[in-house]
Amino acid sequence: MKTKLIAALAALIVVLVVVLVGVWALVLRSGGDDEARVSDPTPVDPDGTSSETSGPNGPATDPNDPAFKAALSEPVEDSVYPNVGDPSVDALHYGLDLEWDPESSILTGNAEIAFRATSTQEQFQLDLGKPLEVEAVTVDGNEVDYVHSGKDLVVKSPVQMDRRYVAVIDYAGTPEPAKAPTTRSDFTDIGFTITEDGEVWTMQEPYGAFTWYPVNDQPADKALYDFTITTPEPLIGVANGTLVDRTDDDDQTVTTWHLDSPASSYLTTLAIGEYERTTEKSRSGVPLSYWTPVDDPQAKQALRYTPVAMDWLEDKLGPYPYDSLGSVVVPSESAMETQTMITYGNTEYALSPETVVHEMAHHWYGDTVSPSDWSDVWMNEGMAMYLQGAFAAQQSHRTVDKVMEEYAVVERSSRRIDGPPADYDPRTFGQNNIYYGPALMWHELRKKIGDDRFWAMVKAWPSVHKDGNTDRKEYLAWIEKQTGEELTAFFDDWLLGKKTPKRR
Repeated sequence: MKTKLIAALAALIVVLVVVLVGVWALVLRSGGDDEARVSDPTPVDPDGTSSETSGPNGPATDPNDPAFKAALSEPVEDSVYPNVGDPSVDALHYGLDLEWDPESSILTGNAEIAFRATSTQEQFQLDLGKPLEVEAVTVDGNEVDYVHSGKDLVVKSPVQMDRRYVAVIDYAGTPEPAKAPTTRSDFTDIGFTITEDGEVWTMQEPYGAFTWYPVNDQPADKALYDFTITTPEPLIGVANGTLVDRTDDDDQTVTTWHLDSPASSYLTTLAIGEYERTTEKSRSGVPLSYWTPVDDPQAKQALRYTPVAMDWLEDKLGPYPYDSLGSVVVPSESAMETQTMITYGNTEYALSPETVVHEMAHHWYGDTVSPSDWSDVWMNEGMAMYLQGAFAAQQSHRTVDKVMEEYAVVERSSRRIDGPPADYDPRTFGQNNIYYGPALMWHELRKKIGDDRFWAMVKAWPSVHKDGNTDRKEYLAWIEKQTGEELTAFFDDWLLGKKTPKRR
C-alpha cells in the first residue's frame, strides 16, 4: 500500500513538471509581443549551409542553388540614403506570391527570400512599408521573432557570415507610396500607387520597392526574381522578366513572371490593370511586348518607336543585354527603365521617341551595369541623356553640337541650384544636374579622344561589367585605361565642380 502511494505521488509530480515545462515554453514563445515569434536557431553545418532548408511547411527554395551565383553582390551602406537597405544582407532570390483585391485595396503577399549573410550577427534587417502587417516570419522553416517598426523589419534570427538562408514573410495590408526625396514636379511619391479604379502601378527610384514587398532596398544588392500575381478579372498583373504562365479561372487571372538576370530592387516593377498585349520582334530578333490599357490606341501607337530605338541603340551599344523587352503604360507623368520591362507614363512626354530611347538605353547603362551608391546615379542618367541627344540630333537632321548647346543652357542653372552631378543634395534626387552635366561631359570627352575611341569605350563597358555594380572610382579608372588618357582633373571638374567647366 505504501509503495503504491509513493509511485502514485511520483507519477503526479512527473505530470506536474511536464505541464509546467509546457506552460513555460508557451510563455517563451509568446514573448509578450503580438508581433513576435520565437524558435531555436537553425543549426548550421561547417560547410556554411543550413543543416535544414525547410520545416514541415518550409520554403521550396534551395539557397544554395547554383543559379543564384549570378546574384552574389557586395552590398554597401549608401552614402546618400543610408537609412534604406542593410549591407549585412546579400539577397540572392525573391519569390513573390502576390494577390491583389481592388475592392478592399488589400495586397496579400508571401515573400520567399534566399540570401547570404555578409557578417555574423544576432539578427538581420529588411525594408517593408509600415502599412503592411507582418503575419509570420520563418528562417529555414523555423518560426522566428521579429519586430516591424516603421519601414524596418528586424528579424531576430542569428546568421553567420557567408552562410545562406531562406526567409519567408507572410504579410498583408493596403500599401502606401513613400515620399520621394525630390523637388521635381512630375513625381512626388514613389512605390506602390493605387488608382481610383483600384488599378496599381509602381516606380521606385531611388527606393520604394519596400512599399510592396520585404526587400534589401539598395542599388548595390542585385537579386533574381519570380513573381506570381493573382488578380480578379479583367485585371492582369505585369512584372519584370518573361511571362512564364497565365491562367484565367474562377474569375481570377494568375500571371507568373521569371527574371533570370540579377536586378537592383529599384529596377523591379508591378502594374495591375486592364491590359491588352501586342508583340513583335526587333530587327535583331529580340521579342518585344507592349502592355497597353484596353481601348487605348494612342498608347499603342506611341510605342511604335520601340523597334526603331532598339535598332539604333544596338548599333551604338552592341546586342541588347536581355532575352526580351516589355513596355507597360501606366497613369503616371514620368517613365522608368525597370529591368526588361519599361514603365511609361501615359503622357505625350513620357511616350515620346526621345523618352523611349532614353529609357531603353538604361538597359545597358543602369540595369546591366548599376551604381553601387546613389551618388553615382549620373552614370545611368548621363549616358542615357547623351544617347537621347544623339538620337534626337539624327532624327531632326541637326548636329549633336547643336543639341548640346541646348543642354548647356539647362545645365548651368541646374548645377547652380542643385549642385554638382556627383555631389547633389539628397533632397533633390533626379534633378537636371545628373542628366545634362554628365551628357555634356561625355560629348566633351568624345571631342577630346575622337569618335572611334569614344564609341568603342561606350560599347565595351556594359559587357565588361555585365550584371554587376560599380562606383565612380572603378568606372573612371577603366575609362582611363581604355582610352590611354589621364582624365582625373577632367572628371573632377565635370562631376564635382560647382561651376560648369569650359567647353571646346
